[in-house]
Amino acid sequence: MLDIRWWHVIAVPTVEAMEKKIAFLGLGGMGTPMARRLLAAGYPLTVWNRTASRAAQLAAAGAGVAATPAEAVREADVVITMLADPAAVREVVGAFASALRPGVTLIEASSIGPQGVREVAGMLPEGVALVDAPVMGSVDRAAGGELSLLVGGDVTEVRDVLEVFGTLTLCGATGTGAALKVVLINAVITGVTAIGEAMALADAFGLPEELVTGAMAHGPLAGVAGRAFGQGSHFPVWLAAKDVALAVSGADLPLSRAVHGRLTAFPSAASEDLGQIVKHIRAAQR
Repeated sequence: MLDIRWWHVIAVPTVEAMEKKIAFLGLGGMGTPMARRLLAAGYPLTVWNRTASRAAQLAAAGAGVAATPAEAVREADVVITMLADPAAVREVVGAFASALRPGVTLIEASSIGPQGVREVAGMLPEGVALVDAPVMGSVDRAAGGELSLLVGGDVTEVRDVLEVFGTLTLCGATGTGAALKVVLINAVITGVTAIGEAMALADAFGLPEELVTGAMAHGPLAGVAGRAFGQGSHFPVWLAAKDVALAVSGADLPLSRAVHGRLTAFPSAASEDLGQIVKHIRAAQR
């Protein structure tokens, strides 16, 4: 019998929704599969990426490719940004803001924190709506439409678009989705870093690795240990450090400051998945 839990059906948009022209800016590890979801759902799509070659496969699948951010959004009804950090978002939004038409909705899906969302809101012309919708989930979940979207703002006009990517958690006013993302991802990153130190302690005690990881997998640490030792995810350490820095900028968090120090102490790990920080912390203690 087919186990339907492994299938995620793309909701079929209404005819009115299908007329929405979407611009997607930022085709990194998460952005590319998200843009593919929109194409698969039948939305007219224009994409832009700083490295233009990343758009080639989407172009072959039917997406239009813009040479500039302003060109990408000129005819769009919905604009989605999925970029690396607040500086990149400010730069790209600044490049296209004057080309936005009244009635357009900007969905800011990057992880930039509530202050970043406020800065973006201040850059938008009158009549342009802003929804913050950062995501929780890995690249494979993005491809399968199984992301968790933390949404701030009025989703009335764009719910159909957002639901192509996964499940919505409606957080409240604009900026609250970005705030919850920082809270959640900071907890995950802190937990993975703590697993690294736990494994270093286990090494110092001479405990077998299999014994320790097995005990973690069957106890209260199972979730965070699963992320620390899991395969198939790629959330670079440098992005994790960026997210912890967003948390530290929002409150006095001594533990998070220490975690940021651990993440940045291993420059060679910057492009590796967050889970690899466990290996580097263990190696530093030997």
